[in-house]
Amino acid sequence: MNPPESRDNKAWKTAAVLHFYSKWDKESKILIAMEYQMERDRIFAGKKGKPEPFKFNREVARVFDDMLNRSVPLYGESIRRQAELASAYYQEKSRIYDLGCSNGNLGLSIMDQMKGREFSLIGVDSSFPMIEKYNRQLAHKTESASVCLICGFLEDIQIKNASVVLINLTLQFIAPQKRDAVLAAVFNGLNSGGILLLTEKTIHREKSLNDLEIRFYKKFKLENGYSELEISRKREALEKVLVPDTIETHQKRLERVGFKTMEIWLKWFNFASFIAVKP
Repeated sequence: MNPPESRDNKAWKTAAVLHFYSKWDKESKILIAMEYQMERDRIFAGKKGKPEPFKFNREVARVFDDMLNRSVPLYGESIRRQAELASAYYQEKSRIYDLGCSNGNLGLSIMDQMKGREFSLIGVDSSFPMIEKYNRQLAHKTESASVCLICGFLEDIQIKNASVVLINLTLQFIAPQKRDAVLAAVFNGLNSGGILLLTEKTIHREKSLNDLEIRFYKKFKLENGYSELEISRKREALEKVLVPDTIETHQKRLERVGFKTMEIWLKWFNFASFIAVKP
């Protein structure tokens, strides 16, 4: 599909590319750039029977911002600091890849943080409703940037000339046996001195501490207005769809693909954010 014609009076360009085949060559003001009233997440409320496996469909895309803010601890802080790190590590004439870009909150925050600097951002997500929503949010931006949105699978993406790669709560949805290959492609496509920012839901290798983390995460969601039923049904829908790793597993995987310098820069019970630097 060819990129659409440039919008009038816009300095940036955006292309949404369909890709479902194999290989191819304001403290938290950045939280959400809304063009609509945020819709309340009630997907798992009041329904009966076994829930369908979780999918990033149009229903989820519609309430995704509310879902993020009520389900992901420190979401605003994470997005804000990742945008700042992306700006700090971006190398001129290179690329930023946002793998699992969803509806664009992080990408829009990066655009704000770059403050008019020329840069290229490639956002990838397998959910077409999310790509559509991202594209609508871009209509409000006037910064000078090149933004390419790809509807496709992370494991099929070829990373080239990257100084920043971001994977936000996305690797956990990829089959475990494919995760090494995804990170290897990231490492190989990063320039020297480039960074990977990886945020994931995690599990603890010690049962007692894992139980504690689950308990406090449930408490967090209850405090944000989710019912016991909604929490239970969503957990069931995510079973075998979201498969978390331990922190140690993530670190060993990063080491296997070539990263030697890494750190956990943000941690909240069973959520962790890593930064890994390519030599």
